[in-house]
Amino acid sequence: MLGKKAGMTQLFDENGIAIPATVIECGPMVVIQNKTEETDGYKAVRVAVGDIREKLVNKPDKGQFAKAGVPAKRYIREFAPDSDFSMSQEIKVSDMFEVGDHVDVSGVSKGKGYAGNIKRHGQKGGPGGHGSMYHRRVGSMGANTTPARVRKGKKMPGHMGAVNCTVQNLNVVLVDGERGILVLRGAVPGPKGGLISIQTSVKAN
Repeated sequence: MLGKKAGMTQLFDENGIAIPATVIECGPMVVIQNKTEETDGYKAVRVAVGDIREKLVNKPDKGQFAKAGVPAKRYIREFAPDSDFSMSQEIKVSDMFEVGDHVDVSGVSKGKGYAGNIKRHGQKGGPGGHGSMYHRRVGSMGANTTPARVRKGKKMPGHMGAVNCTVQNLNVVLVDGERGILVLRGAVPGPKGGLISIQTSVKAN
């Protein structure tokens, strides 16, 4: 399922315990292509979601939407489903998930810009006083004579965030198919309004 992160809230269970929850707007997905092993070499389904003006869509996507007989959509993604879907079929969130399911959520994390080692990798800072002048810097770059270079994979300052990441095993708290709302326990990657992908958990308990 594809959706947009609407924000976080809290719900209360029957015992009055507060549950931190993320609300996701899951507009109905539309099937625009069925890929098969005979024609494409693998089995998959392409879906589209989100309204957009037609003038903002490029020609290849316009042709695919016209062939499927559906209006233009903002996002196109491809999944490898277990079941079969028909062309131009609408898929609602209530068709995919129900309360109690466990899901994996993928999205692009918030960008933090250029960050140092303490923020980016959680490293310890240097001495805080006595004129050390080495409070938040990287530290040793490695041995001098051997290997006489900085090894690959050395944790260094650099761009932090804005990468695709996945949070696993989130519990489905609420499903509203008519309004297209999915509520998950816990936090999901990305900012408000960010596109996220929801799939059945691969490590469900």
